Amino acid sequence: MENNLLLTYLLFIPLTGAVVLLFFKSENEKAIKYFGLAVSVIAFLLALYIYFNFDSNSGEFQFVHKFKWIANLSIFYHVGIDGIALLLLLLTTFITPLTLISSWSGITKKVKEFTFFMLFLEVGMIGVFISLDLFLFYVFWEVMLIPMYFIIGVWGGKERIYAAVKFFIYTMAGSLIMLVAIVWLSVHATNYLGYFTTDLVELYSVAPLFGLDVQTYLFLAFALSFAIKVPLFPLHTWLPDAHVQA
Repeated sequence: MENNLLLTYLLFIPLTGAVVLLFFKSENEKAIKYFGLAVSVIAFLLALYIYFNFDSNSGEFQFVHKFKWIANLSIFYHVGIDGIALLLLLLTTFITPLTLISSWSGITKKVKEFTFFMLFLEVGMIGVFISLDLFLFYVFWEVMLIPMYFIIGVWGGKERIYAAVKFFIYTMAGSLIMLVAIVWLSVHATNYLGYFTTDLVELYSVAPLFGLDVQTYLFLAFALSFAIKVPLFPLHTWLPDAHVQA
């Protein structure tokens, strides 16, 4: 389904909620909590609707919405989901309201800011799972870094600043590796497509034509980036600090 707006609506629900939240008075904590919860529940309900309208018999990307974003570089706003992304999308929108509810008694300072960053984080997570353009994916990948840094650094434990900075340095290093891999992949694909693009579907079509050495290096670059973010041993040392302090 080309130019289906459901995923875009899903993306903009928490984004719009986060923006509207900025106009709330900080002392009105009860209204802020209920508003943040309501926004996250609406997002979950829409994700449920998408889940029940997903065609499990199709191997194509579904709920696709695509238009040119940066025309000169053939960078698109291109979103869509397959069966794996569908489940991750549902999980993300399910966990977010649970997280907000569980934090009601634990978060006693800067409630407005915390709720804002949680909704902003949800935007990044949704965006990562629905992106079908590598540059768009990278943008949302980086968007997740910002609220996570502040959530750890502001509402964390005694060593929260150390944990937040360590988290930022590690994940930023991984992000830079990913950016290099994305640019390399897109530039190399021009030899087969005849033009530069970061559109994932178009890159899929020519990736099997790459030499084994290029495929190997690209795999290692993306794998290293994801291994830092997940994280996997031995690149996991930021995780104990961040999770304990958060």
